[in-house]
Amino acid sequence: MPDTISSTLDTALLLRIGDERGELFTDTKINQFLAQSQLIKKILNSENSHSNPILSLIFKLSALSEIPYSSRLPEVQVLIEMLKEKASTGQGFSYTGHVDDIVPCYNAMVLEAFARFGLAKTHECQNALAWIKRYQLFERNQVTEWRHKGIYKHGGCLGKTPCYIGIGKTVRALITYRAFCENPDQQIDNLIAKGLSYMKKHQFFLRLSANQPISKHITENIFPQSYFLSLTDLIYIYSKGDCSKQQSSEALLELLKGKQMNQNQQYKIDYLYRYPGYVSFDNRRGKSEWLTFLYPHWLKGTQIITKNRGAN
Repeated sequence: MPDTISSTLDTALLLRIGDERGELFTDTKINQFLAQSQLIKKILNSENSHSNPILSLIFKLSALSEIPYSSRLPEVQVLIEMLKEKASTGQGFSYTGHVDDIVPCYNAMVLEAFARFGLAKTHECQNALAWIKRYQLFERNQVTEWRHKGIYKHGGCLGKTPCYIGIGKTVRALITYRAFCENPDQQIDNLIAKGLSYMKKHQFFLRLSANQPISKHITENIFPQSYFLSLTDLIYIYSKGDCSKQQSSEALLELLKGKQMNQNQQYKIDYLYRYPGYVSFDNRRGKSEWLTFLYPHWLKGTQIITKNRGAN
């Protein structure tokens, strides 16, 4: 690793930094970093929900998928097999294990995690992808063919105005799937473009009817992701979806600029989600080491990022 990287960083983050930069690690170094990571231990040892252990599995594996090579660990392989068995319904991923409860956000989160683990071509992922292709809505005043009842809970996932969280999570998952899957098909590109078009109409986070955030926590930093849409999700979608140099993105980048702790592009976690199995990668007391690296890296070349930047 470069000398400029602090030796105090958790080794899971060192793996992510190297992976983002395209650096190659020896197997010995990878295994050493995986074994030394206190963050990985914390995730693996986190409690499970008694009322819905599948949700705990989803949050654990979504977090672990953000750490390159973590699927090499036997303990992670066990969790992956458990989630395959419990959440896969044959039509997509369900947060209860029942086909009635397939909803866009959790189906997308599991698809994304499995894609990061190198499982994009498994039949479980292909079923989840097929569900998105056939049933997910990316625009208002459309009708889905999906008739199971879960989409009518929680305010309605696929109504005349489809849930914005579901659209955002699905676009994020498809972007990740495309990046980690060899030879993704053209339909995925089309769905990403359709979803991004809808999100740009909202300037990524604002209601069309008023200059107000669409949902709770959508303007807050959180890492790793949870079921709701966060500013971190939006920055990931913006950067990986190639949305730079577009006027619809200015409000989003100005929002992020206001989140900087200082002129050194440091960021902190705004919200700590609490659910058994969910582990935040940083606390709220100081800067987030993860976001302080990831945001500038994702937004490299974006001119609006510096807090005290002069006018162009």
